[in-house]
Amino acid sequence: MSDGTPPPAAGAADLPAEDAKLVTLARSARARAGSDEGAAVRDDIGRTYAAASVGLASLRLSALQAAVAAAIASGSERVEAAVVLGVADDLAEADRAVLRELGTVTVLLASPDGRSARSVPVGAPR
Repeated sequence: MSDGTPPPAAGAADLPAEDAKLVTLARSARARAGSDEGAAVRDDIGRTYAAASVGLASLRLSALQAAVAAAIASGSERVEAAVVLGVADDLAEADRAVLRELGTVTVLLASPDGRSARSVPVGAPR
């Protein structure tokens, strides 16, 4: 909306099928790992990658960073779409930086159950 008000939240059922799939993948990754956060990304040729946050003493990655790392390790060069599922109200700056580097324009932030999601602009590269 032009007045700065965020758009209303949408449920996964209201999303295009490809984006709803990312919500499902992120929710599954989160549940499988018992993590607070799950993420899924789709690259520019349609491959999808999902991950949960990593919280080891020697390695810390957000769920989005872990999903992007899997995509890059598999040969992806661009991320077309991303979903982050958890309790955060906004995207962390480190996650924004990763997506900007890969040409991603927006990301969906979804509630932990995936029932509501809102689009968040990543921002221009700095």
